[in-house]
Amino acid sequence: MNKKLCLKRIFLAVLFSILLLTTGYASTASAQFQAGGVSKQGSWYVGEGLKKGNFFSYSLCHIDYKDCSQFRIDFWIESDQKVGSEDQWKVQTVVYDGAQIIKGTMYLGKIAPEPTGGTDNLTPYRAAFKSSIAWLSAYATADTGSLTGKGPKNFNAPSWGKIGNIGGEQIIPTAEEKIAVPDGIFDTVQISWKTGGKINRVWVVDEFPFPIKADTYAHVAEGVPPQEYRFELLDYQQNIVNDPFVGIKDTASLKTQLGCETNYSLSSVAKNTNTNSMIVELKYGPNKPKHGCDLELIINFKRSVNQEEFENQVHYDILVVEQTPDGLSPTRSIADEEKRNTLFTTSGQVRRIIEVKESGPTKYAIFVYGTGPETTQPNAAKAGFITFDVQVQGESQVTPPPPPPPPPQVQIPAWIKNNAKWWADGTIGDNDFVSGIQYLINQKIIKIPPTTPGSSSTTNVIPAWIKNNAKWWADGTIGDNDFVSGIQYLITNGIIKITS
Repeated sequence: MNKKLCLKRIFLAVLFSILLLTTGYASTASAQFQAGGVSKQGSWYVGEGLKKGNFFSYSLCHIDYKDCSQFRIDFWIESDQKVGSEDQWKVQTVVYDGAQIIKGTMYLGKIAPEPTGGTDNLTPYRAAFKSSIAWLSAYATADTGSLTGKGPKNFNAPSWGKIGNIGGEQIIPTAEEKIAVPDGIFDTVQISWKTGGKINRVWVVDEFPFPIKADTYAHVAEGVPPQEYRFELLDYQQNIVNDPFVGIKDTASLKTQLGCETNYSLSSVAKNTNTNSMIVELKYGPNKPKHGCDLELIINFKRSVNQEEFENQVHYDILVVEQTPDGLSPTRSIADEEKRNTLFTTSGQVRRIIEVKESGPTKYAIFVYGTGPETTQPNAAKAGFITFDVQVQGESQVTPPPPPPPPPQVQIPAWIKNNAKWWADGTIGDNDFVSGIQYLINQKIIKIPPTTPGSSSTTNVIPAWIKNNAKWWADGTIGDNDFVSGIQYLITNGIIKITS
């Protein structure tokens, strides 16, 4: 049984022994660290082969953005431009972050395709992009002429450089591998380095602008290193001429239409968990959010024995709960919406923005599963929860426009049906039938909308299917409107002429 489901079903249980159930986290075996380059000829740099019209889609996370919470970033190289002495790419970008859609523009350098600016709404995502997908541009760039230490790097080089802030570890081409990502299977060169006992890996493809996959860890003096960043290529297309994001709307603009509050003060809550395992300090705003708008949460997990110190490596979730005869029961999980087992913070300090999907009085909970490294089973000794109440303003009641009046029904005297039956049976001829219909039209008993006149016929020869329609109409098989459409055909093709 899914551990998380079990936890939620006994949400208010006094004992948290269920937290000791296994979670099925997969351990990662460390590969032999290999030094010295590969046999593949050629070189590579970040941005190699990048062209106008390229489209990329990546799943990405970085430790500095919500403790490596995954989001998707799609970007399209729209054009190039020169700003001062620098050549840049203009890149249209859309980020899918949970329920949020963030649409904007960023600018990438051509020597090193790191973000050099862009719209403010993309600021945290540009930072994550620079420190992950574009990170190797600190070592491998386009040709810079006489500038030493830069330029493309050879696959057979013994080292591409050193990481100074972690003791000068070498960044090296390690192995040639076939790697599968959602976009396909690629022949890659693995670039790797060591961090606190962990092997960090980035996979690059010759003549492809960006790495297709990465799995890296932050440097720590002790303990298990947390994930620093990971990404993989979801989709790649070339020669896209028209903006692929034309039909996509930024959720911020949608929230403006909802009248979401943007200037607000934060309400504060500070509570011990129900098990006294830690103190949860919370600030949230706005105080009374609207349905469909955002709720900002700033959460600090503090040690219960010393409120000046933060709890580290906290596995938690943000829940919506409701009262049942058996206690509180969760109805919504932010971790579930992000397709994660739990949310995680390395530092014990969190800022989250969630969409408010509820209406009226709403009870939220911060549920702590325990503490420990992200990829291990949390230690349930620190498990517990707090709740807090928020008054959510209901959905905006927009009065819909009144429905249009129903179209007037065609009113045809019953005796006309007799004429139609006689004509269909051959009792009267075409000219007699046409004369009768023409009389009804001129008398506005049948109203025919304006049409483009067709060529006149010299004789009133009526297609056989019109006779079928007339018979079915007289028998009640088809309605007046269907019959009128047949008459419309006669007028459009000039068989019936309306005289004023």
